[in-house]
Amino acid sequence: MIALIDEEYMPGETESSGRSFHVPVLLRETVAALQPAAGKIFLDGTVGGGGHALALVEAGARVIACDQDPEALEEASRRLAGYSSQVRFVESNFADLEDRLSALGVKELDGVLLDLGVSSHQIDTPSRGFSFLGNGPLDMRMGSHVQRTAADIVNQDSQEELARIFYEFGEEPAGRRLAAHLVKLRGRSPIETTNDLVKAVESIIPKRGPRHPATKVFQALRIAVNDELSVLERALHNLSVWVKGGGRMAVIAFHSLEDRIVKRYFREISQEWIDRPEWPAPQRNPAYAFRLITARPMEPTEEEVQQNSRARSAKLRVIERIRYES
Repeated sequence: MIALIDEEYMPGETESSGRSFHVPVLLRETVAALQPAAGKIFLDGTVGGGGHALALVEAGARVIACDQDPEALEEASRRLAGYSSQVRFVESNFADLEDRLSALGVKELDGVLLDLGVSSHQIDTPSRGFSFLGNGPLDMRMGSHVQRTAADIVNQDSQEELARIFYEFGEEPAGRRLAAHLVKLRGRSPIETTNDLVKAVESIIPKRGPRHPATKVFQALRIAVNDELSVLERALHNLSVWVKGGGRMAVIAFHSLEDRIVKRYFREISQEWIDRPEWPAPQRNPAYAFRLITARPMEPTEEEVQQNSRARSAKLRVIERIRYES
């Protein structure tokens, strides 16, 4: 991938409890784009530590705070404790929220926010297995509903499938050689911890520059474990239909694969006319329902990157549902 873990993430702020907090990226730009105010209701589909949600409720809005990670919801509930009347918490993958929204009595939303980054807490907790910086079980599951761990994939999938994962989800040039090496290693002893995988990677991929050689491999496995790209495609389609006329959808992506999906979907539903070489004339786009707010993605300022290195590769894209006058 283009944007990688050691470039995207940094330990968050820490309280005396030792918990690490998710530092909200592009906070000012996101809040300005969503235009929160009293009487409006928003879905934060990836609430994480609650930084973006806090800014929305401070502006008077109500927020449905969703996350598939129960630890994230626990942290967000602490952070938003002073706004309990404005917040409803939902444990769910953001692609599967239709029934939950209906159960809450929601008919439409003034805005949807998806921050696709892995939280600092997940990275900083060795037992979650997301990072090569500390030893722990090779897990990488973002929620309890995810069945297979990274260890399951590394120890059970075919050499061809491992090579595909490393190439498609990590853009790792040495993916084929690494896959072959892992198959040999697991024949002697299972690869069970993050350190096991790091040692295997380091024996195949040399270190070049400041980036750790395991960066792309860990990110590729995380995407495979959580089916992140397919889930994102479903979420964009499923959640955009809940946005009311004049409402907005904002998505923060951290690598090219995610951003490409967001860019393509936003373009598909914001083009009034479409054309193909075999057509005699352009035709009205049946999916046309939004207009682009960001012709080009918003990116963090140099000042923000200096304060939070995780923001370096973030890109914010925003669309607004067209308001039709009756």
